Amino acid sequence: MEVADGFRGADWRKSSYSNQAGGDCVEVADGLQAVVPVRDSKVPHGPALCFETAVWAVFIGELKAGHRRP
Repeated sequence: MEVADGFRGADWRKSSYSNQAGGDCVEVADGLQAVVPVRDSKVPHGPALCFETAVWAVFIGELKAGHRRP
């Protein structure tokens, strides 16, 4: 079983930062407890990285605030 198969039926959505021309596409699944899975939309049955919900919230907050590390 591939890692992403464990999230079958999850509500995946493409990141608003993804390239709309079909390039660098990142998807996240919302609504799961305790984790936020992230995957490459071009490989939907491939592996997904999982982040704790609180850690993901901090990461997104930093992006929205414009804090990026080189």
